Amino acid sequence: MWGSMKMEKEPMKVLVTGVAGMLAQPDSLFGQIGYAIAPMIARGIMLGPNQPMILHLLDIAPATEALNGVKMELPDAAFPLLKEVHATTDITETCKDVNIAIMLGGFPRKEGMERKDMMSKNVPIYKEQASALEEHAASDCKVLVVANPANTNALILKEFAPSIPEKNITCLTRLDHNRALSQIAERIKVYVTDVKNVIIWGNHSSTQYPEANHATVTSINGERPVKELDTDDLWLKNEFINTVQQRGTAIIKARKASSVLSAASAPCDHMLDWVLGTPKGIWLSMGAYFDGSYGIPKDIIYSFPVKCEKGKWSIVKGLKIDEFSRAKMDAIAKDLIDEKEVAHSCLN
Repeated sequence: MWGSMKMEKEPMKVLVTGVAGMLAQPDSLFGQIGYAIAPMIARGIMLGPNQPMILHLLDIAPATEALNGVKMELPDAAFPLLKEVHATTDITETCKDVNIAIMLGGFPRKEGMERKDMMSKNVPIYKEQASALEEHAASDCKVLVVANPANTNALILKEFAPSIPEKNITCLTRLDHNRALSQIAERIKVYVTDVKNVIIWGNHSSTQYPEANHATVTSINGERPVKELDTDDLWLKNEFINTVQQRGTAIIKARKASSVLSAASAPCDHMLDWVLGTPKGIWLSMGAYFDGSYGIPKDIIYSFPVKCEKGKWSIVKGLKIDEFSRAKMDAIAKDLIDEKEVAHSCLN
């Protein structure tokens, strides 16, 4: 009898910041993403169909009433994997023993605002959140920063949470990675699942470098490089890159609002692959603190191709980098170094 009983896993504690801000602040993009991602997590899309969880939801004081509404809604959906929901505006309380932290909360860039102005708002937020995670999160907590500027927010978090392993602090470029897969699939007229191994180098911004030199497509004739199936080098070096870089802006123009569905789905993809592993021969793009590979300085958070196994990621090494890619990659590194200096000036 005992042998036939199914042993349930221990619930994982998952923190999501900025989950209700859309109702308190109508222009809060990350609040909209948080409201969309919470049920995805509860349904098992982020951690798999057999992993129970306890959700810790955090938002700012003006969103308290909306946050309580989300806390009411989630149990109403009767998600089998969702064991408890805790909602609070207290960063210390919500970070206690969390295993996963999805950092959506941040100050959005508004019209007319310089990047330094936005960073002056976000640096103190991520310093405070880092200190709370440092003191109260589980020692092996995995962190994903989504709020922009994601790379530099993640770097600040890493600096102020030194006991969290540096390889456990990442930022999101999976949305751009997914967009790149989609663009190639549409161009070659195949299913998106037939395309693999695009790369997003650098950062989650309009200066990122989406690259398809190592991407392949699987068809009835086997696996072939994208560059063999689409010999228009001009498209790969111009329209493809520009479309992925500007996809968010195009969506805003089309729906008169920022992307939410795809932006909520991408963190789930990122974390699912990180926790459960990437399929053999497939890699994803992830922003993290790397080891200086490919000639990129190691004191910034930079997006590279990675593969994942048993809850750990490792960089895909040995890829050939042509002159066009080298120039793009180095330019992004310089931008991120400059941005880091601006962020540090905001700490003074």
